[in-house]
Amino acid sequence: MTTLHTVRVLSRDAILAHLDPLCDILENSVNGGASVSFMLPFGRDKAAAFWQKVARSVADNERVVLGAFDEHEQLQGTVQLIIDQPENQNHRADVAKLLVHDRARRQGIARLLMCELEKVAVAHGKNVLVLDTATGSGAETFYAHCGWEKAGMIPRYALMPDGEMTGTTVFYKFL
Repeated sequence: MTTLHTVRVLSRDAILAHLDPLCDILENSVNGGASVSFMLPFGRDKAAAFWQKVARSVADNERVVLGAFDEHEQLQGTVQLIIDQPENQNHRADVAKLLVHDRARRQGIARLLMCELEKVAVAHGKNVLVLDTATGSGAETFYAHCGWEKAGMIPRYALMPDGEMTGTTVFYKFL
Protein backbone atom coordinates (compact mmCIF):
# COMPACT_ATOMS: atom_id res chain seq x y z
CA MET A 1 0.00 0.00 0.00
CA THR A 2 1.31 3.43 -0.97
CA THR A 3 1.11 6.18 1.61
CA LEU A 4 -0.10 9.51 0.29
CA HIS A 5 1.76 12.55 1.53
CA THR A 6 0.90 16.22 1.38
CA VAL A 7 3.33 19.07 1.78
CA ARG A 8 2.35 22.32 3.45
CA VAL A 9 4.10 25.53 4.39
CA LEU A 10 4.39 25.73 8.18
CA SER A 11 3.72 29.10 9.78
CA ARG A 12 5.30 30.11 13.08
CA ASP A 13 2.18 28.90 14.89
CA ALA A 14 2.10 25.62 12.96
CA ILE A 15 5.75 24.96 13.87
CA LEU A 16 4.99 25.53 17.54
CA ALA A 17 1.84 23.36 17.28
CA HIS A 18 3.92 20.54 15.72
CA LEU A 19 6.92 21.02 18.01
CA ASP A 20 6.90 17.42 19.31
CA PRO A 21 6.93 15.70 15.90
CA LEU A 22 9.47 18.21 14.56
CA CYS A 23 11.70 17.45 17.54
CA ASP A 24 11.23 13.72 16.94
CA ILE A 25 12.31 14.09 13.31
CA LEU A 26 15.38 16.17 14.22
CA GLU A 27 16.39 13.88 17.09
CA ASN A 28 15.95 10.81 14.90
CA SER A 29 18.10 12.36 12.16
CA VAL A 30 20.94 13.58 14.40
CA ASN A 31 21.01 10.44 16.53
CA GLY A 32 20.99 8.43 13.29
CA GLY A 33 24.20 10.17 12.16
CA ALA A 34 22.92 12.96 9.90
CA SER A 35 25.31 15.88 9.55
CA VAL A 36 22.84 18.72 10.13
CA SER A 37 24.84 21.04 12.41
CA PHE A 38 24.44 19.21 15.74
CA MET A 39 26.72 17.06 17.88
CA LEU A 40 26.01 14.07 20.11
CA PRO A 41 24.66 13.78 22.69
CA PHE A 42 21.53 15.30 21.22
CA GLY A 43 18.14 15.40 22.88
CA ARG A 44 14.79 17.09 23.20
CA ASP A 45 16.04 20.33 24.79
CA LYS A 46 18.40 21.12 21.89
CA ALA A 47 15.78 20.08 19.34
CA ALA A 48 13.06 22.25 20.92
CA ALA A 49 15.40 25.26 21.16
CA PHE A 50 16.29 24.85 17.48
CA TRP A 51 12.66 24.68 16.30
CA GLN A 52 11.65 27.64 18.46
CA LYS A 53 14.44 29.66 16.83
CA VAL A 54 13.24 28.50 13.40
CA ALA A 55 9.68 29.55 14.29
CA ARG A 56 10.94 33.06 15.10
CA SER A 57 12.82 33.15 11.80
CA VAL A 58 9.66 32.16 9.94
CA ALA A 59 7.72 34.91 11.74
CA ASP A 60 10.43 37.38 10.66
CA ASN A 61 10.05 36.25 7.00
CA GLU A 62 13.64 35.00 6.89
CA ARG A 63 12.79 31.44 5.92
CA VAL A 64 10.02 29.12 4.80
CA VAL A 65 9.52 25.72 6.41
CA LEU A 66 7.72 22.92 4.61
CA GLY A 67 6.28 19.85 6.32
CA ALA A 68 5.31 16.52 4.75
CA PHE A 69 2.28 14.87 6.33
CA ASP A 70 0.95 11.34 5.83
CA GLU A 71 -2.72 10.48 5.34
CA HIS A 72 -3.17 10.46 9.14
CA GLU A 73 -1.81 14.03 9.39
CA GLN A 74 1.39 12.78 11.03
CA LEU A 75 4.42 14.89 10.22
CA GLN A 76 7.07 12.71 8.54
CA GLY A 77 9.59 15.16 7.07
CA THR A 78 10.59 18.77 6.67
CA VAL A 79 12.85 21.12 4.72
CA GLN A 80 13.69 24.82 4.95
CA LEU A 81 14.23 27.54 2.38
CA ILE A 82 16.26 30.48 3.68
CA ILE A 83 14.96 33.41 1.67
CA ASP A 84 16.52 36.32 3.58
CA GLN A 85 19.68 37.04 1.62
CA PRO A 86 22.02 40.03 1.22
CA GLU A 87 20.86 42.78 -1.12
CA ASN A 88 23.10 41.64 -3.97
CA GLN A 89 21.91 38.01 -3.68
CA ASN A 90 18.16 38.51 -3.43
CA HIS A 91 17.62 36.22 -6.44
CA ARG A 92 18.82 33.13 -4.57
CA ALA A 93 17.97 31.07 -1.48
CA ASP A 94 19.66 28.45 0.66
CA VAL A 95 18.14 25.03 1.26
CA ALA A 96 18.59 23.65 4.77
CA LYS A 97 17.68 20.71 6.95
CA LEU A 98 16.01 18.24 4.61
CA LEU A 99 14.94 15.72 7.25
CA VAL A 100 12.75 12.62 6.96
CA HIS A 101 12.11 10.36 9.96
CA ASP A 102 13.63 6.94 9.35
CA ARG A 103 10.22 5.25 9.73
CA ALA A 104 9.08 7.13 6.61
CA ARG A 105 12.13 6.90 4.36
CA ARG A 106 12.10 5.37 0.88
CA GLN A 107 8.56 6.63 0.24
CA GLY A 108 9.46 9.61 -1.95
CA ILE A 109 9.00 12.15 0.84
CA ALA A 110 12.39 13.86 0.39
CA ARG A 111 11.82 14.23 -3.35
CA LEU A 112 8.29 15.54 -2.76
CA LEU A 113 9.61 18.09 -0.25
CA MET A 114 12.29 19.26 -2.67
CA CYS A 115 9.82 19.60 -5.56
CA GLU A 116 7.50 21.71 -3.43
CA LEU A 117 10.44 23.74 -2.12
CA GLU A 118 11.36 24.66 -5.70
CA LYS A 119 7.81 25.92 -6.32
CA VAL A 120 7.94 27.99 -3.12
CA ALA A 121 11.32 29.40 -4.16
CA VAL A 122 9.95 30.52 -7.54
CA ALA A 123 6.93 32.09 -5.81
CA HIS A 124 9.40 34.11 -3.70
CA GLY A 125 11.26 35.30 -6.80
CA LYS A 126 14.24 32.99 -6.35
CA ASN A 127 15.94 31.42 -9.35
CA VAL A 128 19.14 30.00 -7.83
CA LEU A 129 19.17 27.53 -4.95
CA VAL A 130 22.24 26.46 -2.99
CA LEU A 131 22.77 23.69 -0.46
CA ASP A 132 25.55 21.68 1.10
CA THR A 133 25.72 18.14 2.45
CA ALA A 134 28.25 15.72 3.89
CA THR A 135 30.53 14.36 1.17
CA GLY A 136 29.97 10.66 0.55
CA SER A 137 26.54 10.64 2.19
CA GLY A 138 23.37 9.22 0.73
CA ALA A 139 22.11 12.80 0.58
CA GLU A 140 24.89 13.68 -1.86
CA THR A 141 23.69 10.98 -4.24
CA PHE A 142 20.05 12.00 -3.71
CA TYR A 143 20.67 15.63 -4.69
CA ALA A 144 22.57 14.60 -7.81
CA HIS A 145 19.64 12.36 -8.83
CA CYS A 146 17.27 15.32 -8.30
CA GLY A 147 19.11 17.39 -10.90
CA TRP A 148 21.32 19.45 -8.61
CA GLU A 149 24.76 20.42 -9.95
CA LYS A 150 27.85 19.81 -7.85
CA ALA A 151 29.84 23.03 -7.43
CA GLY A 152 32.66 21.40 -5.49
CA MET A 153 33.81 19.82 -2.26
CA ILE A 154 35.48 21.38 0.77
CA PRO A 155 37.56 18.87 2.76
CA ARG A 156 37.39 18.86 6.57
CA TYR A 157 34.52 21.35 6.53
CA ALA A 158 32.42 20.02 9.40
CA LEU A 159 32.10 17.42 12.09
CA MET A 160 29.67 14.54 11.99
CA PRO A 161 27.51 14.18 15.13
CA ASP A 162 30.01 11.67 16.55
CA GLY A 163 32.92 14.10 16.11
CA GLU A 164 34.41 12.59 12.94
CA MET A 165 35.62 15.18 10.42
CA THR A 166 33.83 15.24 7.07
CA GLY A 167 34.04 17.08 3.81
CA THR A 168 31.11 19.05 2.50
CA THR A 169 29.82 19.02 -1.07
CA VAL A 170 28.17 22.20 -2.31
CA PHE A 171 25.33 21.98 -4.83
CA TYR A 172 23.31 24.52 -6.80
CA LYS A 173 20.23 24.45 -8.98
CA PHE A 174 18.89 27.02 -11.42
CA LEU A 175 15.11 27.35 -11.48
